Amino acid sequence: MNSKYKTSLLILLIVLPLVILVCAGSGAYFLKPWLIPKILWEKLDGYEILLYIRFPRVALALLVGSSLAISGVAMQGLFRNPLASPDIIGVSSGASLGAALWIVLFSHFVNINYGLSIAAFLGGVVVVLLITKLGKISNLSGISALVLAGLAINAIAGSILGLITNYSNEEELRSLVFWSMGGLGGINWKTIATTLPLFIIGFLILLPLGNSLNALSLGESEAFHLGYNVKTCQRKIILGSTLLVGASVSLAGGIGFIGLIIPHLLRTWIGADHRWLLFSSSIAGGILLLMADLLSRTIAIPAEIPVGILTSLMGGPFFLWILIKQKSRLI
Repeated sequence: MNSKYKTSLLILLIVLPLVILVCAGSGAYFLKPWLIPKILWEKLDGYEILLYIRFPRVALALLVGSSLAISGVAMQGLFRNPLASPDIIGVSSGASLGAALWIVLFSHFVNINYGLSIAAFLGGVVVVLLITKLGKISNLSGISALVLAGLAINAIAGSILGLITNYSNEEELRSLVFWSMGGLGGINWKTIATTLPLFIIGFLILLPLGNSLNALSLGESEAFHLGYNVKTCQRKIILGSTLLVGASVSLAGGIGFIGLIIPHLLRTWIGADHRWLLFSSSIAGGILLLMADLLSRTIAIPAEIPVGILTSLMGGPFFLWILIKQKSRLI
């Protein structure tokens, strides 16, 4: 690891606990961030707010932000394309559709702890497999193929979600509105714990794949000649990414563009070595979503803006900027 990697990693590791303390202390009931350790240690006024309301939300933001960022890195490496984030190519839409179908069709009859997460995971898998298949049979390549396929999949998923919403009852409608806008409110430790194994498995699959992603970025043929089992690497990337996206959607709904913004900024800042990029993106993704959630909770107190709306407001212009930068590669 060269000095640039060490410096950037040190900065992220310093910023992370500071952001955690600021986010935990901010809200309708303000707690001074520098007093939080003392409040927790001595169980002073605000202890229960921190333990049962603020810190579960902070933990969820870290999990979801890290998961979406790592998934973005992995998919960009898999497709060798800077636009291959979960939301742009439709994986998040597929996961949201899977979750919506579970809420409306099965949740009333089948009581499975991981049912919502499994449904979201399967929805994401279907989209990744579809994207891969389209890439093989289409005459388009690179950015054009991903953007067009993503537009089509997002449109189809959005239409089906619209139909589901139209025929949903009041309770189902509230849940579906949550998924469509994305949010971290109302979370508790028990809910996080039920889905935590899926996050852990996803991280354990993707984090060790830095060398494999470096090889795949050279092309499948080059990776094969370097001694990598390309099919196995691809399956691991698809499995790990869709596990993380599915788990994220099942807890926080559709939060977009984290997987696009973070990998691109870090790759521009430091470089494209995936051994570093995966780990640093996990930290930076958590920091970005924590800051977005902080803004969503404090910009209009006591009201709360869904965090998915804010990330989309940030990500939309960022996406257009990348497209302009990559215009010479468009067909």
